[in-house]
Amino acid sequence: MAEVATPRRSRITPEREAELYEAVLDLLREVGYDALTMDAVAARTRSSKATLYRQWGGKAELVVKAVRHNKPGSLADVDTGSLRGDLHAHLELADDCQLEQNAALMRGLAMAVHHNPDLLREFREKLVEPEMREFRRVLQRAVDRGEVRADNPALDYLRHMMIGAFVARGLIEDLPPTRAFLISYIDAVVLPALGVPTT
Repeated sequence: MAEVATPRRSRITPEREAELYEAVLDLLREVGYDALTMDAVAARTRSSKATLYRQWGGKAELVVKAVRHNKPGSLADVDTGSLRGDLHAHLELADDCQLEQNAALMRGLAMAVHHNPDLLREFREKLVEPEMREFRRVLQRAVDRGEVRADNPALDYLRHMMIGAFVARGLIEDLPPTRAFLISYIDAVVLPALGVPTT
């Protein structure tokens, strides 16, 4: 007889879930992905390991959902009437401290993603693809408003440009990606590439 998977049941309150995610992120910052264990998460959060596995299935899913939960609001929910306004407003959702912490998390996960197929799959499904959909919606609004030409080749590289700025500042200047830096980058690089006025 084929084994039937038991569906996961959510018995965790939103407050408890947020607490668990914060503990996971703290551990991730402290020890990195490879050294993070479900035993450590269970001990840190006073949870049973069985509960963690029942709720999240494994370490990869738990970590990616914690990172996703930690991200500021959805870019697609911001609609200021202009692409420049949308990108600026989205950056206002996180302060410089959060941006620095998020950059550190992304650096820590970048290497692990390439060595862990489960993490890569979860990362793409739950972080990369949802964010790409959000960006496509925002860019489509800009195209529909006539701000950006639909055939502008830079449209396909907006995410690359934004992630590049987020990551490269630490590598090149040994500085965190602050809001002021990212806003100036958007105005100096991203919007001109899309043919959008910056004034």
